[in-house]
Amino acid sequence: MRVVSLVPSLTEAVAVTLPGVLAGATDWCSHPADLDVARIGGTKNPRPDRIIALAPDLVLANEEENRAPDLDALRTAGLEVLVTQVRSVPQAFTELDRVLTACGAPGRPRWLDAAEAAWTALPEPEERRTAVVPVWRRPWMVLGRDTFAGDVLARLGVDHLYTGHPERYPRVPLEELRAAGPDLVVLPDEPYRFTAGDGPEAFPGLPCALVSGRHLTWYGPSLAQAPRVLASALRAAHR
Repeated sequence: MRVVSLVPSLTEAVAVTLPGVLAGATDWCSHPADLDVARIGGTKNPRPDRIIALAPDLVLANEEENRAPDLDALRTAGLEVLVTQVRSVPQAFTELDRVLTACGAPGRPRWLDAAEAAWTALPEPEERRTAVVPVWRRPWMVLGRDTFAGDVLARLGVDHLYTGHPERYPRVPLEELRAAGPDLVVLPDEPYRFTAGDGPEAFPGLPCALVSGRHLTWYGPSLAQAPRVLASALRAAHR
């Protein structure tokens, strides 16, 4: 089995579970750190010619991270493309099972059992807080409706204020974000790399939680540590 992954989360999941199966991955596939495979471009701008030349048995993609025209070009070339949809924590486990099975896994890996157990055992939050969750600036974009990251935060007691927005990643002016009156601002380090000097300064007077984007948005082995890592960062953002 030869697999090309266009999704960083799935790249890590396959590499950890099935060493040697991955033939190619995107430039953004940074885990595992020692991943040594052909690079085929970005998630939004992959090189179909490079992917086709690798002659994979399967290409892994995601309906949010990858563009339909790129996937159509691969199918036209005769490649099989498996497209995932992950908009909640339970859906992440279902899709990971599907992906790993399609890649030839003989059974469910231990890390996936550990990840599901970590989320199943999560206690009911002692309090609930509201937040805005920027994912980009220039222009400011935030989590909107029906997102995996939004579900992750909700399970940790943080309800983002744009969950009812008609768009999944709406552009919202900074003044409106401030006026929404959140209890805190959650700033991940990807896709935009928010840092202590580039993000919190835009929200004077509001507690800001700088969190790991990998633990907030990736659905793979990092899911096992995500509840602990994110909860710690969110606790640190109390007033």
